[in-house]
Amino acid sequence: MTGAQQPGGDRRRGVPAATYRLQVHAGFPLDDAAGVTGYLADLGVTHAYSSPLLRSAEGSTHGYDTVDHAHIDEARGGQAGFDRFVAALHEHGLGLVLDLVPNHMGVDDPSASRWWWDVLQHGQASENAAAFDIDWDFGGGKVRIPVLGSAEDVEKLEISDGELRYYDNRFPIAPGTDGGSPQEVHARQHYELVDWRRADSDLNYRRFFAINTLAGLRVEDPAVFDATHELVLQLVRDGAVDGLRIDHPDGLADPKGYLDRLAEASGGRWTVVEKILEPGEELPEGWRTAGTTGYDALTEVDRVLVDPAGEPALTALDTELAGGRVDYAELVRRCKREVTDGMLGSEVGRLQRLVGDLPGLPADQVREALAELLAAFPVYRSYLPDGRSHLDETVAAVKEHRPELVPAVEALHSRLGQAGSELATRFEQTSGPVMAKGVEDSAYYRWSRFVALNEVGGDPAHFGGTVEEFHAAQAHRLAVKPQAMTTLSTHDTKRSEDVRARLAVLAELPSEWSALVRGWLARHPLADRSLAHLVWQNLIGAWPLSRERAHAYVEKAAREAGTSTTWTNPVQEFEEQLHALVDAAFDDPTTTAEIEAFVARIAPLGWSNSLTQKLLQLTMPGVPDVYQGTELYDFSLVDPDNRRPVDYGLRRRLLAELDAGTVPAVDASGAAKLLVTSRVLRARRDSPELFGGYASVEVTGSAAECVVAYDRGSADQDGVVVVATRLPARLAETGWGDTALQLPNGAWRDLLTGERFVSDVAGVAADVLLARLPVALLVRA
Repeated sequence: MTGAQQPGGDRRRGVPAATYRLQVHAGFPLDDAAGVTGYLADLGVTHAYSSPLLRSAEGSTHGYDTVDHAHIDEARGGQAGFDRFVAALHEHGLGLVLDLVPNHMGVDDPSASRWWWDVLQHGQASENAAAFDIDWDFGGGKVRIPVLGSAEDVEKLEISDGELRYYDNRFPIAPGTDGGSPQEVHARQHYELVDWRRADSDLNYRRFFAINTLAGLRVEDPAVFDATHELVLQLVRDGAVDGLRIDHPDGLADPKGYLDRLAEASGGRWTVVEKILEPGEELPEGWRTAGTTGYDALTEVDRVLVDPAGEPALTALDTELAGGRVDYAELVRRCKREVTDGMLGSEVGRLQRLVGDLPGLPADQVREALAELLAAFPVYRSYLPDGRSHLDETVAAVKEHRPELVPAVEALHSRLGQAGSELATRFEQTSGPVMAKGVEDSAYYRWSRFVALNEVGGDPAHFGGTVEEFHAAQAHRLAVKPQAMTTLSTHDTKRSEDVRARLAVLAELPSEWSALVRGWLARHPLADRSLAHLVWQNLIGAWPLSRERAHAYVEKAAREAGTSTTWTNPVQEFEEQLHALVDAAFDDPTTTAEIEAFVARIAPLGWSNSLTQKLLQLTMPGVPDVYQGTELYDFSLVDPDNRRPVDYGLRRRLLAELDAGTVPAVDASGAAKLLVTSRVLRARRDSPELFGGYASVEVTGSAAECVVAYDRGSADQDGVVVVATRLPARLAETGWGDTALQLPNGAWRDLLTGERFVSDVAGVAADVLLARLPVALLVRA
C-alpha cells in the first residue's frame, strides 16, 4: 500500500515515524515542495521536514535570516503557497515539521526588517529595542553597524528620499535630526556606521556566531517570544504544523525556559533541537524536547564503519605532511584562541565589561583568562546549574596550562558559576560560537589526517569504533532519547554521507592511499601539504565532480582553514597554486588516470558502506531523517554544494521499478540505496511495533567483525533483524568463510529482496544471507 492510500491525519500530530528534509527557497518554492508530496508518501516517510519558511532576507537560499516573523516568505511561495503545500501533505496523509529560528534575526538590509529599522530610527526609545541584545552603553547610546569600507567612507554617505544611503545600503533618519550634511545627519542618529573591520572588536550587539548581519534576539522576554512565535504557533493550532525543529538553542539566554514556554504554547508537539553533543555528553535533564537533530547518531554510525587498524599508517602520513605529529587537542585550543582574539573579540569584550574591575588584577589578565576559559571549554555550552562540572573542569585545565593566570581564573570561577547572572549567561552564550568557529570551521579544515571523521558532532581524534561500542550506544539511545532525530546528512554537514562512506574505505587501505598521496604531492606540490591532503581526500570522495564544484570547494576549505589564505585577506599567489592543483586532477593524464583507477577500485566498497550506513541510521532507535536526495547516492561536499537541485523524476521512476519487483544490483545507479530507504521507511510507518526494542545479534565465524546485526524487537514482540556489512575491503580479501548469524530457529524473510531463509542450530550463513546485497532486513516468515 502506497503512502497516498494511507488513512489521513491520525499519525500527523504524534511522533513522526520518519521525516524528509526539504530545502525550500526561490529555486524550489513551496509549490515545488507540494509537487513531491506524493513521492514522499510512496517513499515511506510520515512527515516532510522543511527549512525555515518565515520571511527572510532577499535572495536567501537557506531561510536562517528571518526578517519578519509574521509572514511566510513570499519568494518561497507566501501564505498561499504554504497552504497548498500543507493541503498536498494532508492529501497524502503526511504531516509537517518546521524549522524555527528563535535566536537571531536578519539585519543585512535594515529596510527589510521593520523591527531593526525602528530600532535604528528611534534607538532605545523604540518599541522594539528590547527585542535585540544590544549593549547601548558601550556604543554611547548607539548601535554600531560595521558596513563601511573604511572609516573615511563616512564621507561617501548621501541623503536620498529621506534616508541615509551608503552605496546600496539604506538607513533611517530619526525624527528631528535631518538638516545639514550627510555626515552631520549621521552623527545625530541612534546608530553609528563604522569600518567593517571593527566588527571583531567593537560591536555592541550580540550576533549569530560572527555573522554581522544576524542580530541576536532576546527571546527570553515573554513579549519577544510571543511576537516571534505568534504565526508559527497559530499554524500549529490550525493543524498545519505538526512538529518543530529549533535552530541553535545554545544561543538562547535560557534554553530550558524557552523549551518550557514552547511546549506549553504548542501543546507539547514533537520538538527536536539542533544541539551538538560532544562525545559522552547528554542533553540536560528536564528539557522538554524529544532530543537532538541527530549529529550524535551520525557520529555513532560513522565510527562503526571506520577500521581502527588504519590509524597508525594514516597518522604517520599526517605527521610526515604536517612536519610533526599533530596534537589535536592543542590545535583545537589554538584555533579557539584565534576566534576569541579575532572574530569574536567583541563578545569577549562584552564579558570583560560585565566582569568589571577585579582588585589587584590587570584588565589584560582578566581578558586573557576569559579567552583561555572559552578556548578550553570541553563542550559547546554548559547549562547551569546542571553543567557546573564542565566549568570546574575547564578552570582546573586553565590553571594547569597557564599558572600565571591562576588569580584571575580563580576570581572568575565563582562568578561564572552563578546560574542566571548576566555574566554567567553570556559566557554560556559565547562558548558555543567559540567552539563552532574554532572547531567546525577551523580545526576541521586544518587537520587532514582522515577527513571522514571531521564532521559536525564528531571527534577526529577518535579513530573508528567497534561493533560492541555501536550496540552500547544504541541501547543507551533507546533508554534515554528514543524519539530523538537521527541523521546522516544535513544542510550543515561538511560532506555528504556517501562521500564519508567512500572515504571510510581509506582506513582499510591506508598504505595504498599514502603511496598515491605522496605521488600526487611530488607531482603537484603545494606549500600547505596538510591542506593538499584534505583536497585530495575530498576529490576522491566526491569524484567524479565538475571542475567548477571542485574549485569552489577548495577555495572555501582553504579560507576556512586560514593557514595559507583567509576570507578577509585572500592570498592570490597561494590560491592560484591551489586552483592549479585542482586543474591537475582533471588535466594531468597520469594523475587523472590514477584518480579514476583508484575510485573505480573503492567505489563498490563505498556503495556497500553507504547501504550499511543508511540501514543502520534508518533502523536504530530514534526518528530517522532523510536529507533531500540522499535516498540515492549523493556525493556532495559542504554547503552550498549540498543544496544542488534534486532530480525527483529519476527517483520516482526508480521507485516505481522497485515496486514492480526489481531487486537492483549494487551499482552506480544508487537504486539499491533507494530500495533500502523505501523498505525501511515503509516498515517503520506501517509496522512500528517491529521497532520497539534493541538487542545485539550474535555473529560467529572468521569474518564476524565484518557484520553489524541487531534485533529491534521487544520482550513481547518480534521485531526486524538488521544485518549490515562493515569493513568491505577486508571482506573482499578474506571472504565470509564460516561466518553465520545466530538467529532463532525458523523461517525468515528479507524485506529488501523478498528471499526466505531458514535458521537452524548453525544459524544462517552470512554468504547465503548477503549474497545479493550487503545488507538485509529480516522479519519472521
